[in-house]
Amino acid sequence: MKINRELIDKFYNELDDRSRETLDRSIEKVVEAKKRGGKVAIVTGSGPNIHEGVTTLIAELINKGIVDGVTTSSAVVSHEMGGTLDKVKMCPAAQFGLPESKMPRGYVFEFTELTEEQIDELCNEVILDRELLSKRHDAEGHVIIKAAGNMAYPMGLRTEKMAEEILSLCRQTGLPFETIAGWGCDPLTMLGAGARKGVPVLVTIPQLIGGGHVGLSVGDSISVTERSRRIAKLMEQSDVIIESAVALTQEIHDGPFETYTGHGIWSWWQGQPTYSLREKTLIRFDLDENLRKAQDLQKQSAMIQEAINKGLPKTKLSKIPFRMEMSAFARHEGSLPVIGDIGMIWPIFALRVADALGIELDFMSYKQETDDGKAMREWIVDNIKPFDKKLMIDKLNA
Repeated sequence: MKINRELIDKFYNELDDRSRETLDRSIEKVVEAKKRGGKVAIVTGSGPNIHEGVTTLIAELINKGIVDGVTTSSAVVSHEMGGTLDKVKMCPAAQFGLPESKMPRGYVFEFTELTEEQIDELCNEVILDRELLSKRHDAEGHVIIKAAGNMAYPMGLRTEKMAEEILSLCRQTGLPFETIAGWGCDPLTMLGAGARKGVPVLVTIPQLIGGGHVGLSVGDSISVTERSRRIAKLMEQSDVIIESAVALTQEIHDGPFETYTGHGIWSWWQGQPTYSLREKTLIRFDLDENLRKAQDLQKQSAMIQEAINKGLPKTKLSKIPFRMEMSAFARHEGSLPVIGDIGMIWPIFALRVADALGIELDFMSYKQETDDGKAMREWIVDNIKPFDKKLMIDKLNA
């Protein structure tokens, strides 16, 4: 994909002054870390990260050696197994005689846009209702691009069934779901890129339940303690941690093995391995202005730390809605909040880091409302392939 530098410069100019300043500093920190051989971890949520092409861009940064580890949600795992984004036809479910009480809100039923050849291939893996599928062509409805492998038939069902097979292999090998699933995922997914490059991609514990049976299978593949330990190791090895449109980041800020802002003191007390955020750079790309307000309150009056020291509720004292992850972020000396649309922030960040490191990127994400963003989403639909079971089995037997 051709990189539109003019549009990316426009994104930069549309950020407010403080966000431009912190974004510049964030880029400097990452470039500095990579030039000295340091590591960068990305902490992503789902939702906008998929729709804005951010997960695909992160996969590109893994492939180019810029990103060294990722945490994400089980919903993202489900979507990446489905091919990240796909086209679905949303239809009123009544025309198929499906029970309203079992349908999603709006009483709709979705069909993945597939060729007959693709459907024939899927029939080798799961039992499909060919009669129902035949009705999709003439059914009333409209086609949209949305997160893949989720609610649409048959790809949503296929992903659920694949999850059960992958879980069986996890129990045989002792490996996390994300590792084995990654063997069969497209190289421009975070899972696929991570598997090919030996880069850890892990679902965080608060984000386990999503994506239906995918989330359950991810959660059942290894214990909660082992998952937390693996995430702790990833954070320990990282010099820079970048959070992107994600809620509930306890393992990073407040985890059982982190000693600076978390609860790791008793793990240390008992002689277990721990890590510290003390000297790390913590960056957050987020739309929530309250994140920056919380940091301002801490810098101006040490209010957040004072509330903790006195055992007072931070929300009442600060007079702002207080998300859990704000506490550690606001108090961390190396934290950098970049407030704005991640569809604008990520392309600026990725391009400038790559330029500074002399790396040429082959994919770029854009804010989805722009013409380039719309073209990017179509490109993802056309080029990023769903999970390939044969690739997974070949890797297992290699």
